[in-house]
Amino acid sequence: MSQALAILKDVFGYHAFRGRQGEIIDHVATGGDCLVLMPTGGGKSLCYQIPALLRQRAGEGVGIVVSPLIALMQDQVAALTEAGVRASVLNSTLTSSEASAVERDLLAGRLEILYVAPERLMTPRFLDLLGRARVGLFAIDEAHCVSQWGHDFRPEYIQLSVLHERFPDVPRIALTATADALTRDEIIERLALDDARVFISSFDRPNIRYRIVEKDNARQQLLAFIKAEHMAADGTHDSGIVYCLSRKKVEDTAEWLQGHGLNALPYHAGMDPGTRQRHQARFREEEGLVMVATIAFGMGIDKPDVRFVAHLDLPKSMEGYYQETGRAGRDGLPANAWMAYGLGDVVQQKRMIDESEADDAFKRVSSSKLDALLGLCETAGCRRVRILAYFNETSEPCGNCDTCLEPPATWDGTREAQMALSCVYRTAQASRVHFGATHLIDVLRGNASEKIKQWGHDKVSTFGIGKDRSVHEWHTVFRQLIAQGWLMIDHGGHGALLLGEGAREVLKGERQIILRRQASKPGKSGERAARGARTDHTADMDADTLANWEALRRWRTEAAREHGVPAYVIFHDATLAELARTAPGSLSDMEGIPGIGASKLERYGQAIVDTLSRV
Repeated sequence: MSQALAILKDVFGYHAFRGRQGEIIDHVATGGDCLVLMPTGGGKSLCYQIPALLRQRAGEGVGIVVSPLIALMQDQVAALTEAGVRASVLNSTLTSSEASAVERDLLAGRLEILYVAPERLMTPRFLDLLGRARVGLFAIDEAHCVSQWGHDFRPEYIQLSVLHERFPDVPRIALTATADALTRDEIIERLALDDARVFISSFDRPNIRYRIVEKDNARQQLLAFIKAEHMAADGTHDSGIVYCLSRKKVEDTAEWLQGHGLNALPYHAGMDPGTRQRHQARFREEEGLVMVATIAFGMGIDKPDVRFVAHLDLPKSMEGYYQETGRAGRDGLPANAWMAYGLGDVVQQKRMIDESEADDAFKRVSSSKLDALLGLCETAGCRRVRILAYFNETSEPCGNCDTCLEPPATWDGTREAQMALSCVYRTAQASRVHFGATHLIDVLRGNASEKIKQWGHDKVSTFGIGKDRSVHEWHTVFRQLIAQGWLMIDHGGHGALLLGEGAREVLKGERQIILRRQASKPGKSGERAARGARTDHTADMDADTLANWEALRRWRTEAAREHGVPAYVIFHDATLAELARTAPGSLSDMEGIPGIGASKLERYGQAIVDTLSRV
């Protein structure tokens, strides 16, 4: 461990391990296999990078890191190279001559860490190449990709058990940020990790504030959220990611945000590859850019200063939501996870499951995962408690989510639930077909439209019995009844609603239905609760410190441009802020500042001293 701590300090610039990092590193460095579950931003990379360096320097061989994410490979290799590590990557972005050079370095033992895409790793040629090289460690990142129950299944990951078969004496570490019990079991089975230790860190990301709002013109709500919490008086704004379900919605939303003065770009798999790559590069390298994207974007982005992740559509599962929101605040500083959610989201996701070509078992699992996420959306309790409970972790109310900061009121909705369920039954009984929420709400409110009359629903007993509730209130009731399982989406019925199991108990008055009170429109209270979500390193700086900060930022921009890497690869904002405050006058004064290892001190130390001396 003394050697591991020396690498942590000299290479990465930190002085102590976090959580179970030290225990994991010791286990893998001494030859043990393990599965590591650790949240995004929790320091997973160090759990394989330090053992790889320890084993390579002990003569055991190179550390091979399997990752499906080209952008993440490039980010991590750039960061390792800046820190003085001999790291490289083999993926589809390299020319044949570049790939050949990397392979020669591998065989010659000149590499300490090599990142490889799973498709290349599994080729007979590359496996033979590994057989001729010295390999000290296999790290399988994003290990949930091996599970068909996970949220991002990749078929090529299933073949990775061959590593154990061909290299039985090489330790393996599989890592993921999101895996429920079912997914964990499949990871262990598929990767032949039966004898491996399992390390589960807390899934809590206390720096992230979770907020879920009822949809009511979602784009306007999004814009109000960004302006209230992530935009400065001069119009500059934080970096963020906005997730949408469809490619068209991505493009329309990005254009709409641009029209309202935001620096926003679209990203989805259907774009021209060159444009998509340029947009991703800009997001990595620029500050204050909002990327509007499908879930195809973000997994490979190691950008530490993403201050918010917003969802305009409901994700498919709790794992997907947790993984996507986890891309905010990787630097540990305050960040927001914001989502607008409505009845249409529930209907759409249920329909997507029903209409998929998957078998019944997969549909059942998908439905249960979606139900868990709906439970999070509709809970009147702490959001964080609900998220952590999904991953089998108990916790106390956090005091840093919307339901903790402004606890929602609940009400006895049994009467309204009986009206809604009875309307589903009566309209289907009268017409022999089932109807969606919009039609049912028209019946309940007594809207005698041509369609209502055509079906004879102006004659059913539930016509007009709910006229005292607004359309929006009824949407809220129906959404919660679906989330609680009292109503179901009809298979192939275009959003038509059926009575769920137990609905008869509600209709007979044997079950009480408690619903969340409809949220009030966002106002001063919501803005007040959000204060502190935006990170401002300059908030407590005096004039001299602020001048140092600005000078160091200009220097970092130039250094990043010169080295061809994002600014955060040079130094994170937190490191830059500490340099501005301490204003070191010599290289020795910088020792001990988090994020400055030996290589970076040697490479940039004098330039920092010179920059500060000119302020």
